Amino acid sequence: MKEFSEKLSGVKEDLKVRTKQTAETIYKSVDDVLTEAEATSKKVTANVKEKMSAATEEVKESFRLGKEDTSSCKDGSPETSKHEYSETSSHSDDKSQAGTSGYTLFNKLRSTLSSASPVLSGAFAKLRDTRVSTYAKQGYEIFKDELSSSSSRKKRNHARHASAGTVEKSTRTELVIVPTKKSVLGEKWEAFKNKMRGHPAYKRVNEYTKPVVNIGQEVAEDVRERWETSDNPVVQKIQDLNESIFEETATAVSFREIRQRDPSFSLPDFAGDVQEMIKPVLTAYSKGDVKTLKKYCTKEVIERCKGERDAYASQGIFFDHKILHISDADVRETKMMGSTPIIIVGFQTQQIYCVRDREGQVTEGGQDTIQTVFYAWAMQLMDSDEVPEEESYYPVWRLREIQQVGIKALI
Repeated sequence: MKEFSEKLSGVKEDLKVRTKQTAETIYKSVDDVLTEAEATSKKVTANVKEKMSAATEEVKESFRLGKEDTSSCKDGSPETSKHEYSETSSHSDDKSQAGTSGYTLFNKLRSTLSSASPVLSGAFAKLRDTRVSTYAKQGYEIFKDELSSSSSRKKRNHARHASAGTVEKSTRTELVIVPTKKSVLGEKWEAFKNKMRGHPAYKRVNEYTKPVVNIGQEVAEDVRERWETSDNPVVQKIQDLNESIFEETATAVSFREIRQRDPSFSLPDFAGDVQEMIKPVLTAYSKGDVKTLKKYCTKEVIERCKGERDAYASQGIFFDHKILHISDADVRETKMMGSTPIIIVGFQTQQIYCVRDREGQVTEGGQDTIQTVFYAWAMQLMDSDEVPEEESYYPVWRLREIQQVGIKALI
């Protein structure tokens, strides 16, 4: 044991000595590398400084010579032409030196500019293409559109209406068969199914299972038919309960129909469009302006307006209303009228109530009689065959029914 411990102590001492030696050698090598790198960096910086100083001195001398040359040219007068030929020869030598230096400087500048010409040309081209006025104009138009009260839906409709004038509507109804592309996995699955169908084991199983499947389908159809045509009160109550729970509501049906006809339909945009048409419609309805009503109303509303107008005129009653304020339009209900979606909108107005006779005398109300009138409108989504051809390219809403729900006197 003592010998083994002595051997271990000797091995430990040897390891300590070796590690110390290797560490010293590594430190020395690292120091040498660092000193060498520092020396090379100093040499490189010195060379760069010398080159930069030489270049700056050369440029300064060339500019100084050029300035002296230009000053001598400016100070020249008709009297200098009378000097001797010797003086002019000495000046010509100095000018030739200055000219050579200026020429070399010009060559250097031209070479640098030619090397940088692609970058400069690209930058100038971008600056030329970038028109600040166009961007400013576009920004102003966007800002003006945001501040305006017209909705985005109306803008889309106007854009479609503008483009519809140049597009011809096709009347062809031919069917075209378009091949569908299958994926690699789908093709492999089809090949596998075809291969399995041709196997004799599959044919045997199919012979036994096919009659069973047919009988099961017949039994399921009979049970369904008996369930639907049953007169049992319990069965009828269960059917009514099932329909009341799982049947689609009228609102959901109407919205589904609207989405099918107009995938980009938005209820806030619709309310904004109705809000804009309230004042012109009410003004035209009270005055009997059929031309304006044709833009917003259906035939039923126009015929009703004509009939009421003729009836009041025959009795010498003429309305002189004036709208002062219109509240925000509120969507209250959506439902189906046959196959046509209907949206009920409610709002209220504050208006001057005034009725005159044939001579213009006030018979009821007056210019100081203000009333709050509550309205309910029924807006109908028109079919493409019920509107003019130029408006059939996009969904069109028309006023189908107008009703005064109530009147409240303010003054």
